[in-house]
Amino acid sequence: MARGWFRRPEEWGVEPVPADRRRLRGIDVGILWFSLGAGLLVLFAGAILAMPPFGLSLFEVLVVGIVGSVIGSLMLAAAGQIGARHGVPTMVSLRPVLGRKASWIPSGLNAFQLLGWASFELMIMGLGLTLISGEFLGSATPFVWIGVLALWVTLLALGGPLVVVRAWLERFAVWLVLGSTAYLTAIVVTDPAFLARFFDPAVGGERPLGVALDLVIAMPISWWPLVADYNRFARRPRDSFAGTFLGYTLSNSWFYFLGAAVLVVFGLAGESTGAVPFVRAVVGTVLGSLVLLLIIVDETDNAFANVYSAAVSTQNIAPSMGQRGLVLATSAGAFLAGSYLASRWEAFAHLYEGFLLLVGGIFVPLLGVLVADQFLRRSYAPAEFADAAPALRIHALLAWACGAALYFAISGVWLVGTGVVWIEAVLPSPIGASLPSFALAGAVHAVASRLREPAAERAST
Repeated sequence: MARGWFRRPEEWGVEPVPADRRRLRGIDVGILWFSLGAGLLVLFAGAILAMPPFGLSLFEVLVVGIVGSVIGSLMLAAAGQIGARHGVPTMVSLRPVLGRKASWIPSGLNAFQLLGWASFELMIMGLGLTLISGEFLGSATPFVWIGVLALWVTLLALGGPLVVVRAWLERFAVWLVLGSTAYLTAIVVTDPAFLARFFDPAVGGERPLGVALDLVIAMPISWWPLVADYNRFARRPRDSFAGTFLGYTLSNSWFYFLGAAVLVVFGLAGESTGAVPFVRAVVGTVLGSLVLLLIIVDETDNAFANVYSAAVSTQNIAPSMGQRGLVLATSAGAFLAGSYLASRWEAFAHLYEGFLLLVGGIFVPLLGVLVADQFLRRSYAPAEFADAAPALRIHALLAWACGAALYFAISGVWLVGTGVVWIEAVLPSPIGASLPSFALAGAVHAVASRLREPAAERAST
């Protein structure tokens, strides 16, 4: 892998990847997305479902986790199809849908959310390594580990997707996480408390299954704005779809359930638990430090994807900016933000839950617009991913806005100032906000597109 970096791997920004450079098989894509669906943040997201106000039983988490993972992974796989066919990254694939300049809006939002994800990843990995190593440098230990991790993630991002998948994930990382996760699963499911509390709610409460489903769907949805940044290297579109769906469904459902099971089995479900007590519970198992270390080793590829794709999304706005410089800037920003979050870890659970729903509210309806456009138009001319795309497609932006408004009205989560706040849901839904907002955005876009076609034909005559 080091030789790949010394040879300066090919840099693919917003330009289409030529057919002879699309080398990832279905198994390669599956391993990539299995690995990206695994990690401490996914474990902790599953644990949130067993905390107040959810307090779901393990059985409920299992059902919600599988259903939400299947739905979200289907959406994720569908989002990667344009990129797999045309060799373009996700934000560029939005140019013929939203318009060339309008695609800057989701590109900026995506770069922001990816900086947030990279910061979260560095924070939780740094805290985990501190629990393993002890505070050998006093209170500065977490920040030192975060710096070391940021450096490694930067090297991965500079190496590029093909190097990471072929030389890092397939040879080392995915096998480490498979073995360690299987071992942790065995410890949890053989504990007497596992079967004894499998059907019992972890805590009392309303147990809002619809919002819980949104939290599961939000995890794969958070990846769709960057899915084609990697799937554009797939040999065939069907390799892209099958590998993404199968790989991500398996890891996401597994890690959501395992996170909740760890919380319940080790008696942490009675109240909202911060990231440190949760990770400490993993360390407290037999060989727990080794298990945690192996999970962290694999999790670095999640931070890599966030850093790399933040650079690619920014290049959709400013193609002349160098990818390597953007990678370095994003890594530096993630290091600073991750260090700050590590000093405020007690409030992380509430922030994380709200962040997931905000991501869902922004990107689920946008995906509805993208899928509807693919269904209506079937194919795109290569020039539409460049200067031939219109500057703005107002009806597509309107459809996106309608879906987002419905999502936030159902979920009851809003961003006010610099904080995430909860309000009473205006339109409560037993199935959550993801499916209704996805359907509404797609339907509005389909109807508006059909209405515009006759008008365009009249104007041309």
